[in-house]
Amino acid sequence: MRAMWTGAISFGLINIPVKLFSAVQDSRLDLDMLDARDHSNIKFKRVNEKTGREVPFDNIVKGYLVEDEYVVLDKEDFEAADAVKTKTIEIINFVKQSEIDSIYYEQPYYLEPQKSGEKAYALLRDALAASGKVGVTTFVLRNKEALAILKPYGKAIMLNKLRFEEEIRDTEELNVPATKSTAKEQAMATKLIDQLTEKFSIAKYKDTYTQKLLKTIKAKAKGKGPKKVHKMKIVHTKSDDLMEMLKASLQGKKKAS
Repeated sequence: MRAMWTGAISFGLINIPVKLFSAVQDSRLDLDMLDARDHSNIKFKRVNEKTGREVPFDNIVKGYLVEDEYVVLDKEDFEAADAVKTKTIEIINFVKQSEIDSIYYEQPYYLEPQKSGEKAYALLRDALAASGKVGVTTFVLRNKEALAILKPYGKAIMLNKLRFEEEIRDTEELNVPATKSTAKEQAMATKLIDQLTEKFSIAKYKDTYTQKLLKTIKAKAKGKGPKKVHKMKIVHTKSDDLMEMLKASLQGKKKAS
């Protein structure tokens, strides 16, 4: 794995040199964009807006428009904005993870200690595990301030990026029902939830769509067309059918058992 960021965890007066690695990988098939006429690959180029010529990556800089003029920024400018946060994952405080709503979770990363920080890394990991709490931290990743938590994950410390409050849209924008379900409907729905409740195991869930798509691709490569499928129709359940549908769902679950 290639490190995405190097710096240090700041824990009180302790600095723990670490490297940051992505904790996830994409399970989607790597599909290329092709020209429908001759199946040539579609390529994207960075071009100069005025000349239309391609610009080498080394010649590309970043700038911010101020009064019709661009202020060009270099690496030193980004670091000067906050030199500490560009190189330090500073633990601000500790909280119970249960207090963080799942909507704020974004991307998980692994932190690996550099040799000089192995003992302090193990201390922080074990202290987090013993306390049952997570460390809230901020740092700068790819020229953007990131909010995150630190938590033990097996023998490693995981950094999980969080979204800031202002990044969450208000539900007031949605057209959701103000009416409430009846006590009988709630009781029946709760019964169905109880019937379908089991212990969560991530290993039980697989990306079956990608597997089926790959199977279709292999069949098509051999000249076999895809199986004919019936178009799915969305069934709209009427409000007065809810109780009957809940009862039928409960009966169906009993028969399946």
